[in-house]
Amino acid sequence: MTPGAYVLEYHLVNYRRTWRASALSTLVMPLLTMLGFGVGVGAYVSGGVDGVPYLDWIVPGLIASTAVQAAIGEATWPVLSYFEWLKVYFAQAAAPLRVADILGGHLAFMLFRILLSATAFLGVAVLFGAVHSWWAPLTLIVALLVGFAVSAPTVAYSASISSDSYLAILMRFAILPMSLFSGVFFPIESLPLVLRWVAWALPLWHGVDLSRDAMLGLAPGWLGLWHVLYLLAWCALGWWLAHSRFRRRLVI
Repeated sequence: MTPGAYVLEYHLVNYRRTWRASALSTLVMPLLTMLGFGVGVGAYVSGGVDGVPYLDWIVPGLIASTAVQAAIGEATWPVLSYFEWLKVYFAQAAAPLRVADILGGHLAFMLFRILLSATAFLGVAVLFGAVHSWWAPLTLIVALLVGFAVSAPTVAYSASISSDSYLAILMRFAILPMSLFSGVFFPIESLPLVLRWVAWALPLWHGVDLSRDAMLGLAPGWLGLWHVLYLLAWCALGWWLAHSRFRRRLVI
């Protein structure tokens, strides 16, 4: 096993002891969201969106949004606590582990949690009859990509602060607007042009568009390639920032 794999194993062992605390929410949240937005709100959206029933239209966006929420959950308070309160990262740095091993192992665990959340949501969508394309499993790959694109820079942010008060600022002024204005609940074409540019700049919109193409069996074309390249750029920049912050704090 590589050193990074041992770090991943550490997080998996911890999760094996605590998974019951999150298992219920992982299954219940997709169910409630599907009932509230897909079925409840969808009943008032006559004709759906672009000829697609609202439930079928909203589910791909919800899967991408769920991946982002899982990424944020793992990349904020856990990372801050490992630096400020539990000092886990410093203990790992005292072992024969490189910064890349510590960071890579934890990010790999975040991808594992993202995959679990997205898979649970996709499973609930199948039960509600909202999956009609054999390409739908590709939404899980999209979920991993958009989840990494969000988690990596968020890890860098969490590694740069010393109080969880700054995490509240992140949630209020970055995560909440991204969730609302990225085409998850309504087409971004209904937004003013300025907010559309904001949506285009955010990684979630690219994940939502890719997921919607996969779930509806549409060919993404060149725009799909742009989505992937843009998300990969976020991943690379996020990794570089996170590695830089970890190195500054862990290497004496």
